[in-house]
Amino acid sequence: MSADPNSPNRNMPLQCTRNIGIAAHIDAGKTTLTERVLFYTGMIHRIGEVHDGQATTDWMEQEQERGITITSAAVTCNWKQLPEDGVYKNFTAKDQRVNIIDTPGHVDFTAEVERSLRVLDGAVVVFCGVAGVQPQSETVWRQASRYNVPRIIFVNKMDRVGADFTAVVEDVRTKLKANAFPVLIPIGAEGDLKGQIDILNRKAVIYSDDDVFGSTYSVEELDEAQSAIADAAHAELLDALVDADEEIGLKFLEEEEISVADMKLAVRRSVIANKLIPVIGGSALANIGVQYLIDAVVDYLPSPLETVPAQGHAPGSEDEVIEVVADDNAKFCALAFKLWSDKFGKQVFIRVYSGSVSKGDQVVNPRTGKKERIGRLVQIQSNSHTDIDTCYSGDIAAIVGMKNVKTGDTLSVPSFDIMLEPPAFPEPVISMAVEPRTTADQEKLSSALARLADEDPTFVVSVDEETGQTIIAGMGELHLEILQERMKREHGVQTRAGKPQIAYRETISKSASGDYKLEKQTGGKGQYGHVILRISPNNRGKGFSVEDKVVGGEIPKEFIKPVLAGIEEAMNTGIIAGYPVVDVHVELLGGSSHDVDSNEQAFRIAAILAVKEAFREADCRLLEPIMSMEVDTPDEFQGSVVGDLNRRRARITELEAKNELSVVRAEVPLATVSDGYATDLRSLSSGRASFSMTPSHFEEVPESVLDSIVERRMGVAA
Repeated sequence: MSADPNSPNRNMPLQCTRNIGIAAHIDAGKTTLTERVLFYTGMIHRIGEVHDGQATTDWMEQEQERGITITSAAVTCNWKQLPEDGVYKNFTAKDQRVNIIDTPGHVDFTAEVERSLRVLDGAVVVFCGVAGVQPQSETVWRQASRYNVPRIIFVNKMDRVGADFTAVVEDVRTKLKANAFPVLIPIGAEGDLKGQIDILNRKAVIYSDDDVFGSTYSVEELDEAQSAIADAAHAELLDALVDADEEIGLKFLEEEEISVADMKLAVRRSVIANKLIPVIGGSALANIGVQYLIDAVVDYLPSPLETVPAQGHAPGSEDEVIEVVADDNAKFCALAFKLWSDKFGKQVFIRVYSGSVSKGDQVVNPRTGKKERIGRLVQIQSNSHTDIDTCYSGDIAAIVGMKNVKTGDTLSVPSFDIMLEPPAFPEPVISMAVEPRTTADQEKLSSALARLADEDPTFVVSVDEETGQTIIAGMGELHLEILQERMKREHGVQTRAGKPQIAYRETISKSASGDYKLEKQTGGKGQYGHVILRISPNNRGKGFSVEDKVVGGEIPKEFIKPVLAGIEEAMNTGIIAGYPVVDVHVELLGGSSHDVDSNEQAFRIAAILAVKEAFREADCRLLEPIMSMEVDTPDEFQGSVVGDLNRRRARITELEAKNELSVVRAEVPLATVSDGYATDLRSLSSGRASFSMTPSHFEEVPESVLDSIVERRMGVAA
């Protein structure tokens, strides 16, 4: 890193930049919170509400109609930290820049959360003050942990009936195993919510109820009851910091005075090191606690200079780790984390990790080896665009008009040979056949599907070789429904869809060998390819891997690539019911060739048939997607709900009483709840129960239902 990592031309130094995401379970209030942040920072001058379809970051028609976030939206705002006297009037000050990505909460759009967390430096995870930790909350938490993203928790909706801040903190500690400690505790709850107890400063922050949108507040002394709460929380926080932070621990042991500034710095260091999670309570809709949350983002979440350097490797050499440090003066390197097409053209969203890039610069994509010139750079503000000349390290922006780029690709200057780690995406769990309504739609269908598949890594398009049908697969029925709507609205393509099908998988349970020799003579030049291989089970969830162990040129080098392509192709169709095969390791051991008759096609076919031969000896098994489900039901219906889940082959994992409701947690096969479960649950509970579910894992299908699944599959194929 250079002495000063900041370019003299950038508007905001790296030290004053925060890249954060706002993530949570559906309906926890992420978008409402984002809207308040944008208002208080002066980025917008009128608050739009989700329920009115007016939220800034919910700009798609489907989002406005349904009141949910579907695609992650990026916005940039500036923030001047709050004054001590509580009189905050200046909405134009620019002490800090905060780049925010508002992510969806619905499980069907989990790819948006995954790729956002991959490129962010910190996250605000929102929990409902009534519901606490919900299934998608756990998914988001695991995603953030996978990328070591420092977090702050905002316990929202503290104005709702049944809100309990202490219970949510305990829920987070128990279910997420998080080292969570309150720093701003709500004063009051439900209809009595009026402010926050500032634990570090030992003050009460009371928000004005006669001011528009809570723009002003007063800082007051704590009363006796509030002091007791503050003292207990302060002592608990200090104990945690003594354990987590060496500097505070040393001061404590040497009985030195520990100031508020010392505590804040220690919290910051502990958060950045992922040793502590500050918890803040409030209500975005009631305009209580948001300004202090933005302060906490600046105080405790890292700038790009304080994060662990991004890591990559040289193309073709994964063992050699290359660190990428945030520095405007270094070589340019960025990750393409999202693709989007609209009236402005194809946009490639990038997070710049080092260096800078300007219009007219030439960049290379190491995956393809192709170079492209940057034609247009834009800063994204939800669905509006501002042209910029240069994008610096730590920035999030978009390049318009690039070709041959996929989600997860690295872009760099030609002299910087590096590939960054791409985001990981879950496997689709549901599929359906689609067909165009008219001949005119037929011509546009392929290009529309290709464009949508480019944008969404969890949307997979394939053609069933036996039926010729176009199959689309995704994360749920809502996911596929939204994509069909987008085809109609954005691409002018109307489709008919078949009934959703479960995305089963096949795997093997023991090792086996395959040895296939393709030997054909047709009078002229023949076909010869001979492949010997061995397959063995991979750990569940590891996917497909292959190892080339050919020695002595048994298979000439020029035929190795088609052999590997054949092996991969063979994994697309299993022998039980023709589903894709997963979690298999293949060792390519050898074979033989013919000087005249061997060619790429012969070796590709020999490899496919060698794998199929091995499958027949490997005791193949069918796997089905299992969902983590949570059902909230009044106590009187708990027995009926549990009995119904048991009939659906569910495994009940936990029963909990919460806010006069029974919470039933279970793992249940998607096949048993994918069609009509919401209607059945309403009938069972007189419309008073609700549920949510997230993909969990794949599990072997029981023998008792295997035959019916295979028969249905073969019936469809026929």
